[in-house]
Amino acid sequence: MTIKEQLNQSMKDAMRSGDEVRKRTVRMVLAAVKQAEVDKRVELDDAAVMALLQKEIKNRREALEEAKKASRADLVAANEAEIAVLESFLPKAMPEEELRQIVQAAIAETGAASPADMGKVMKVVMGKVAGRAPNDVISRTVRELLSK
Repeated sequence: MTIKEQLNQSMKDAMRSGDEVRKRTVRMVLAAVKQAEVDKRVELDDAAVMALLQKEIKNRREALEEAKKASRADLVAANEAEIAVLESFLPKAMPEEELRQIVQAAIAETGAASPADMGKVMKVVMGKVAGRAPNDVISRTVRELLSK
């Protein structure tokens, strides 16, 4: 079952059970998927949908920080609930130690020696990680290991 099919099924289940947060969140993601498909004129595969989910999670985290700064407990709770729903569709997060090993292997594979070679390393790592770690964490790890 593709992630898009899981999202559709989850939407139906949320509508049946009356879970408003899940229904609203999944509906927003499906709308974003549909918009991306219309814009690109292709059907998105699982990798593209995962990237879209990660982007939505990142947006919610930024909104969560703003809500905390503004002392808006209602918005904090709403964003946390939406993040939990979105994360349920992503594969289990990769432990940081495993990510470090993959990055070190990619550095050895590409022969990278300085931060200027970050692009080559990122290309190899992104293919292996495939949505199991956020892009900002991956780039931070690559930058850290290349600067040593």
